Amino acid sequence: MPVFDHLGITVEDLPRAIAQFHPVMDALGLTRYDADNGVSWHTEGETELILFPAREAGSGPHRHGRVGWQHLAFAVDSRAEVDRLHAIALAAGWTPVREPKLYPRFNDRYYASFLEDDNGIRIEFMHNPPREDADRPGDGEQDAGRSG
Repeated sequence: MPVFDHLGITVEDLPRAIAQFHPVMDALGLTRYDADNGVSWHTEGETELILFPAREAGSGPHRHGRVGWQHLAFAVDSRAEVDRLHAIALAAGWTPVREPKLYPRFNDRYYASFLEDDNGIRIEFMHNPPREDADRPGDGEQDAGRSG
C-alpha cells in the first residue's frame, strides 16, 4: 500500500495548469481523468495527483518558502530520465529553478532538477540510486562522469 493515496493542488487557472502538468504526468506514465471540479492523473493502484481550481480568484501564486507547499519530488530510474523530464517540463512552460545536476550535499549519487509552474508549484525530478547500484559497473560508472 502506498504511503500517500493522493495529493490535491489548488491552481489559479485550471486550463493553464493542465497544459503545464499533463505533458509531465504523461511522461511519467500517469493517465489523465477529467472531472467537473478538476483533473487527476494516476496509475492503477498508485498515488493520484489532482488539480483543483482555486475557490478564490487572485489568491495565487504560491510563494516558495512560505507556510504550505514546499515541493513534490518524483523519483526516476536514471539521470537521463531526470534530463528528459526536465526538458519536457520546460517545453510545457515550467520555469527552471535549478537545472539538472549532482547534489553532493545530499550524497554523491543524488542527481536532480527543480522547476516551478505558473502557480508557484515546485516539482523535483530526482535519481538517487542505492550505493550498491551506483558501484556496479554499467550503472553508476556511466553516470559518474556527468556533473550536470
